[in-house]
Amino acid sequence: MRLRTLMTALFPIFMGHAAFAQEGNPIGDLPIIGAPSDGGVGFQPAVTSIAADLQWLDGMVLIIITAITLFVIGLLGVVVVKFNHVRNKTPKAFTHNTPIEIAWTIGPIVILIFIGAFSLPVLFNQQEIPEADVTVKTTGYQWYWGYEYVDHGFAFDSYMIGSPATGGDNRLTDEVVAQLQDAGYSEDEFRLATDTAMVVPIGATVVVQVTGADVIHSWTVPSFGVKQDAVPGRLAELWFEAEEEGVYFGQCSELCGIAHAYMPITVKVVSQDEYEAWLDWAIAEYGGTPRQVADASDTGEGEAARLIEDGESAN
Repeated sequence: MRLRTLMTALFPIFMGHAAFAQEGNPIGDLPIIGAPSDGGVGFQPAVTSIAADLQWLDGMVLIIITAITLFVIGLLGVVVVKFNHVRNKTPKAFTHNTPIEIAWTIGPIVILIFIGAFSLPVLFNQQEIPEADVTVKTTGYQWYWGYEYVDHGFAFDSYMIGSPATGGDNRLTDEVVAQLQDAGYSEDEFRLATDTAMVVPIGATVVVQVTGADVIHSWTVPSFGVKQDAVPGRLAELWFEAEEEGVYFGQCSELCGIAHAYMPITVKVVSQDEYEAWLDWAIAEYGGTPRQVADASDTGEGEAARLIEDGESAN
């Protein structure tokens, strides 16, 4: 892998911008949907049920904490106005108020139970991994991401356009702008766009296996509502079903070293037909297992399992 990294870093230096064109890649222009915006204060568009649930839960909790805050401020205002030293020359002395103590004990318990009744199903939905239509293993390196389509036996690395691996130095230069344009982006996507992207079909259940090769990284795409630490020696999983075609950006969200800010994530969601065309191209480009062979292998494994089950039933 390190040798491949070195070769990938050197290749663009000698080949100019051709590496970003990816000749034959069938993925065309897509709208950029999941991206940060200058001065933005809200969430990126939610294009998965997970992200929609998280954003709804955040809004619901915000209402609750706003109501609590206003209630406490109101009580403090009453105390300041009604019980100040001008109106109460001789303050009362007491140590307990049983009704109030019961209220401020039971009240927070009820609020937490109410919040938990909504938040726990959202959490369980994230953590219960369904059967995958597409499985992708992603590995965090210092400082880029590698993707492996395990069902088809090919892998590729994904570098930020403008990083040293693509001939840059993490700064926006005229050469980097040209590279971004060759890849179908603008300079607004600098530090977001990568030379290769993870590609998934719309509406498919995508399971992403996440791990790290050196230190802890974190694979995060806000519009999908997913975030998973990539821990060396461990294989974690997340899942999502994207509901809108487009380009979605993410970042490594764990402080992983000096170039932590320069290992973005680019995911392209395409139609099923485009995905299959891209899959055939990627298999040929990266040396994977042709889909016909993989499908035949799966069929053979399924037939063998059926024969074993039939034999066990007969016995």
